[in-house]
Amino acid sequence: QVQLVESGGGLVQAGGSLRLSCAASGRTFSNYAMGWFRQAPGKEREFVAAISTDSISTLYADSVKGRFTISRDNAKNTVYLQMNSLKPEDTAVYYCAASRFVATIKNYYNDWGQGTQVTVSS
Repeated sequence: QVQLVESGGGLVQAGGSLRLSCAASGRTFSNYAMGWFRQAPGKEREFVAAISTDSISTLYADSVKGRFTISRDNAKNTVYLQMNSLKPEDTAVYYCAASRFVATIKNYYNDWGQGTQVTVSS
């Protein structure tokens, strides 16, 4: 099992930026693909971005492509989500998750953090 702790959320105006971090502990971080998901009030948890173990492969939801960037530092056991040009519709709780392979489907992710709130004001 991988323990995950997100940080970096907060309140930002539309057009602003935030960088989320997710620190991992437990099993070998570099063996896991990592993903970011988000859940807005009253909505299903949705895929945002994912990255392979070696950072070669990345996936993005269409809604964030060109604005968000996922990256990882295996030496620091940390995955990041750089969010630029934020919109009010990006408001949600953001979760990081670990998987054996890069995927957009949340059921493929076995370990989850507790989430960090991102609020974008208009």
